[in-house]
Amino acid sequence: MERWKGRVALVTGASVGIGAAVARALVQHGMKVVGCARNVDKIEKLAAECQSAGYSGTLIPYKCDLSCEEEILSMFSAIKTLHQGVDVCINNAGLARNEPLLSGRTEGWRNMIDVNVLALSICTREAYQSMKERNVDDGHIININSMGGHRMVSSADEHFYCATKFAVTALTEGLRQELREAKTHIRATCISPGIVETEFAFRHHNSDPEKAAAVYESIKCLKAQDIASAVTYVLGAPLHVQIGDVQMRPVEQVS
Repeated sequence: MERWKGRVALVTGASVGIGAAVARALVQHGMKVVGCARNVDKIEKLAAECQSAGYSGTLIPYKCDLSCEEEILSMFSAIKTLHQGVDVCINNAGLARNEPLLSGRTEGWRNMIDVNVLALSICTREAYQSMKERNVDDGHIININSMGGHRMVSSADEHFYCATKFAVTALTEGLRQELREAKTHIRATCISPGIVETEFAFRHHNSDPEKAAAVYESIKCLKAQDIASAVTYVLGAPLHVQIGDVQMRPVEQVS
């Protein structure tokens, strides 16, 4: 991770859970991290904690609604003006709605596509263009995916969400191929966790907190820090090593 000191990383969905853990880890390793979310109060608190801890990097909170392309483009413009550009892009933001295929609301489906697929793709495009215009040839784009992007779970509430994550799996491999065609050494990686104990289930099952709690009580889950460790492992790999997909499950998780 030594070579990343002082360089710029964007982490989407950095206010809680995996995003917050990744942002903290990168700041610990000396990176300048732009952490974005719709509400930056928690990112501001995390930034203060990182500073108090004496970490060598910095965390810059940025308010951005990833379902709005104009806000994403404005964020990249601000990063260019203030920090030259993005060297590492961590597409972490994602959400799930209880919207089955046979009875779900179009609004819920569209929300998942906007954030899980389109925002990820827009951030990827803008990060690549930022690297290209500055002749950055060792950048890295990491998509935080899900095991739901590799197999369909037997729950109607999850089917559309899984479809968006299958899209992330395809997009990451497509990105890898396009980067090779462009003859660049920028790398693309997909990290696909199983059950991680965060606020995700409580947001997903917001009308049934007992159901959400049961998700995390059934087995010993992964922690957000486990995913952050995977991110630093991938970033720290030798420049000639392309890590395509990291699949992570709790030992006790069945599927």
